[in-house]
Amino acid sequence: MASRPRSTPRLIETEADLQDGIRALRRKCPVTRLMHDAAGVPPLRRRAAGFEGLARIIVGQQLSVASATAIWGRTAAIVAPFEAHALMALPDQSLRGAGLSVGKVRTLRALAAAVEAGLDLEGMDGHSDEAVHAALTAVTGIGPWTADIYIMFCLGRADGFAPGDLALQVALQMATGLETRPSSKELALFAERWRPWRGVAAHLLWAYYKVRKDGGTAIPV
Repeated sequence: MASRPRSTPRLIETEADLQDGIRALRRKCPVTRLMHDAAGVPPLRRRAAGFEGLARIIVGQQLSVASATAIWGRTAAIVAPFEAHALMALPDQSLRGAGLSVGKVRTLRALAAAVEAGLDLEGMDGHSDEAVHAALTAVTGIGPWTADIYIMFCLGRADGFAPGDLALQVALQMATGLETRPSSKELALFAERWRPWRGVAAHLLWAYYKVRKDGGTAIPV
């Protein structure tokens, strides 16, 4: 991983941090004002960093909240303690029995092997988003979305963002009246106006998505 940056990344650790970001975004962007007015203050979403936090994101990817919660509960019950060496010791049959797909078992094993080989998930706090993203996506099976969500939810980076997230794309389409859903590149370009609070903007987008979908899930992990 690259050397530590000179400045410490801004974090979203409390509701007060979230409110700071919302105030800044409301001043600079009418789209975020619209979403905040419609959805209110979104819930603060934070999870512990480390192997367990990243594994939970992998398990929940592309699943409904209910399914992800159920499968994670069964997975956590058999991987005890939830550490890389414990997961590596389990046969595929046990992990598949918890409801994990073949692909997710493969990714979790690759992550566990990387941690055992020296990937320091606990020591990423002081590194740049770019360095963390590069280190995570170097693990087989971990793509940009997974890395982005880890940076946002587990590291709490205020400027973290996941342009490849479908719900964020749909929310922006609804909030701006676009005829078609923006691509990940288009969303990333639009989100440049939200720096250094793109993570807070993402919270607003997910909350707005939930409101507009009338009970849909706001956070996809």
